[in-house]
Amino acid sequence: MYAISSINEGKYRVMSDSISSAFRSTPGQTVGSMTVVNPAAPSPVMIPMKRPQPVKSDEKTTQKREKLRNMAQEINQALSSLVAQGQVKVTEGALGITVDINASVLFAPGEAALNLEAVRALFAVAQVMAQSEFPITVEGHTDTTPINTVVFPSNWELSGARAASVVKLFMAAGVDGRRLSATGYSDQRPVADNATPDGRQANRRVAITIESRTPDNAVQTTLE
Repeated sequence: MYAISSINEGKYRVMSDSISSAFRSTPGQTVGSMTVVNPAAPSPVMIPMKRPQPVKSDEKTTQKREKLRNMAQEINQALSSLVAQGQVKVTEGALGITVDINASVLFAPGEAALNLEAVRALFAVAQVMAQSEFPITVEGHTDTTPINTVVFPSNWELSGARAASVVKLFMAAGVDGRRLSATGYSDQRPVADNATPDGRQANRRVAITIESRTPDNAVQTTLE
């Protein structure tokens, strides 16, 4: 019995020493036939490398320009007869597309109600604009000839009312009203000399701007 007890005690001491040595060893150290891993040691963390994301801003800008270009061509085609007569000018520039329409095409002198021919022309323009998301600004402009009526005490009221009439038609034709704004500038932004009849006629106009919000093309081109 004593011999067996001595043998068991010897085995216990060997095993106890091995375990103690294992916990004193550094991670990865081999003790006997066993590789020791210290659970207290921090494990290495693998940080995945992030792949660079492709830059899509240039692609979006190109798509936006192409969309605006197509819209300009469609509007130019819809108003082709008025463009040929010199009553409408469609340009594509830094701020987007601008459609300048002579007021005589849209309104009777001193009035802000759209005539039937104007309604047809603007409805065609609205159909093109309704399919896009670009903001639209409508500006009314007059010449320096004063006006003083019950409805329009000055050219400020007249120019603002004319712009509002166009905006209302666009909304009725399906353009989202949140994209639209109307502004009257009276005679403060002339494009010609008010001293001549031709100049005054050119200044009486409505300007519709479809804004690109990407002013990276400063060269303005008139579409033929």
